[in-house]
Amino acid sequence: MFGPGLEARVRRMSMRLMRPVARSRISPNMLTVVGLLLNVLTAAVIGGGYLFASGVLLLVAGIFDMADGALARVKDATSQFGDFLDATLDRLAEASVGLGLLWHAMARQDDLQIGLIYAVVLGSVMISYARARAEVLDLDCEVGIMPRPERIIILAFGLILAQATREVALTVILGVLCVSTYYTVAQRIVHVYRVTRGAQGAKG
Repeated sequence: MFGPGLEARVRRMSMRLMRPVARSRISPNMLTVVGLLLNVLTAAVIGGGYLFASGVLLLVAGIFDMADGALARVKDATSQFGDFLDATLDRLAEASVGLGLLWHAMARQDDLQIGLIYAVVLGSVMISYARARAEVLDLDCEVGIMPRPERIIILAFGLILAQATREVALTVILGVLCVSTYYTVAQRIVHVYRVTRGAQGAKG
């Protein structure tokens, strides 16, 4: 959504920040686990109703989500297991934050938020699943307007603004995420269709 140029700049900046850390014994997998724990903490804070604090925590957890990959590149320590662990714990992190949101929405008996949260969590899982299935076919599928970093930033700002707007901002953000996640799933389906159709045409 923010474009490949911004993503590349953020990646370069995160690698510069990780260079001092690379001289320590901290491993990328350690940062991955810390990121998951921060997301679980964020979920608990959301459930407690402290939405502003949870939005800030979610941004901090997002930094760790980027830091593990940056540290792996700086240390030249990328591995298949590291990629697997990162992808798996990312799904757990998203699910835990979704649970915290559901907990809060159910306590408020906000049926609209409950439905939107369920739809957003399912859509987020489908975005990752579509990419994983494409990679099984040896296809690159990093397309779409709403990958994980963008979802984290947008949801965090929704949480930060929630209490000041009597949660109107959070409901609107959840609606935006709902539409954009499924649009991203559709983009990935279309992308794989076009790539596979082109490959079949070339063989013919």
